[in-house]
Amino acid sequence: MTRDKAESSLKLWTPTTHTDTRCYLAIGEPVCSSCSGRDAAVAPAGTMGDGGGGGLDVVVFPWLAFGHMIPYLELSKRLAARGHDVTFVSTPRNVSRLPPVPAGLSARLRFVSLPMPPVDGLPEGAESTADVPPGNDELIKKACDGLAAPFAAFMADLVAAGGRKPDWIIIDFAYHWLPPIAAEHNVPCAVFQIVQAAAIAFLGPRWANAAHPRAPLDFTAPPRWFPPPSAMAYRRNEARWVVGAFRPNASGVSDIERMWRTIESCRFTIYRSCDEVEPGVLALLTDLFRRPAVPAGILLTPPPDLAAAATDDDDVDGGSSGDRAETLRWLDEQPPNHASAADADEFLPDGFEERTRGRGVVWTGWVPQVEVLAQAAVGAFLTHCGWGSTIESLVFGHPLVMLPFVVDQGLVARAMAERGVGVEVAREDDDEGSFGRHDVAAAVRRVMVEDERKVFGENARKMKEAVGDQRRQEQYFDELVELLHTGGGEINDEKYC
Repeated sequence: MTRDKAESSLKLWTPTTHTDTRCYLAIGEPVCSSCSGRDAAVAPAGTMGDGGGGGLDVVVFPWLAFGHMIPYLELSKRLAARGHDVTFVSTPRNVSRLPPVPAGLSARLRFVSLPMPPVDGLPEGAESTADVPPGNDELIKKACDGLAAPFAAFMADLVAAGGRKPDWIIIDFAYHWLPPIAAEHNVPCAVFQIVQAAAIAFLGPRWANAAHPRAPLDFTAPPRWFPPPSAMAYRRNEARWVVGAFRPNASGVSDIERMWRTIESCRFTIYRSCDEVEPGVLALLTDLFRRPAVPAGILLTPPPDLAAAATDDDDVDGGSSGDRAETLRWLDEQPPNHASAADADEFLPDGFEERTRGRGVVWTGWVPQVEVLAQAAVGAFLTHCGWGSTIESLVFGHPLVMLPFVVDQGLVARAMAERGVGVEVAREDDDEGSFGRHDVAAAVRRVMVEDERKVFGENARKMKEAVGDQRRQEQYFDELVELLHTGGGEINDEKYC
């Protein structure tokens, strides 16, 4: 299935006032004469959807990083599969790079592209964190703030044209400016956090940080509002990132301030999590932020459906059948639980590929990670502990060799080690967190070879059983939809004074 087929229902939609920020153009239509292809935008035909049969009309707007856009797309597909109309908002290049939508959902899942504003220092055509060097994502945040005007124009033109306004707008942490725009049209907002729920609890709400200020080294211990005992803390080399997150960046706003403003302006917060993965954390978040913390479940296609999903299109998730054969062929030939998968190939030393030829495969391009993890030959996963990768590994019951670096990765590693599903690579307890090849090898041996492997494997299998209960996972999502129907639950702002 191609994207053209999936979006065949999109037609040209002209707003009431035509300016550079208000040109909405459907994919597959000619670009208008006053706009470049980069500035063209995509919008649904007619209105945002009729929402018949009690269906909701929902707009979703993820942060411009593929680690965020993909979970938002999965959330969108599940809403569409339940009969709700969803409009997915991003920028032109990001929309063009998203995986195709199943044909059965294309009538209810539509894409709107807003023109990416230029920012000094941001390369031309850069529209996601994947397009800039590591550490330069603050320029993407600055550009995101420039999306406020086109988004406001989109909402205003939608209402002026007599279309049905959304029932909800679900946004990411970065868009603190969006709820006031939505409020002008009496549209409520919810925020969807795709990172580990415990990481948000660790960062804490505004009132808790004001009551218990933290110096840099304080982040190497659990916060005072965490119930003991807890291993949730950053290492010294990781604390540098979290300290920086509390400071204004090139956008003029710190990441933490963005998160606080966004959560405080939304009715509730959705998490890609569940009680089986993070027991007690969602209740803690509800208490801390005085808004419902709602689990959406893990939002991952269950393993039995993987093969069917993979054959639906040759380029699912951006790859090709040739790439899949190249990356999976070696695993097909290995006995069960014989190999370890890794997502840190950029750290391989010179000559590594040649020295290990015949004993493994090094692939530096895109890899169908879920399909790799689904292989019976995989016995462990060496991971940076991004939340999405961690969830994928848990679904397939693989123990973890963990090498975290930034954001929530260190906290994810602590949580998984506490659950007994893997070990961290040993590092120096200093500002650099140095490690060597022998440290990596020792961690792999513990998980794959030594007697401990049985404990890690058994704990990983228990987690697989817990998150593999599809009835429970669907129930989480159904309860989320019910909350959207009923208005979002109770808000208590008493601690925001």
